[in-house]
Amino acid sequence: MFLFISGAELVFIGFIILLVFGSDRIPEIARTLAKGMKQVRRATDEIKHEIKRSTDIDTETSNPIKAIQKQGEELKKELTEVSNTIKKDVK
Repeated sequence: MFLFISGAELVFIGFIILLVFGSDRIPEIARTLAKGMKQVRRATDEIKHEIKRSTDIDTETSNPIKAIQKQGEELKKELTEVSNTIKKDVK
């Protein structure tokens, strides 16, 4: 992105920004830009996570035996937790 901008040009742009907005508003502008970049990064991470999750689901559906085994293990774990809770309540 900054391949064609030299250091002197960046300093010049910074000087123009300082003149236009003043020294008191620059920290506020920087915080706003940082928040925007953080939101963009969070959104791209969520998109990456959704893509990864959907590809994981696709691989599970391509191998139904493993998908059934995984669901069975999850169900067994949940039933064990419920039975342990019931045993604690009975005692």
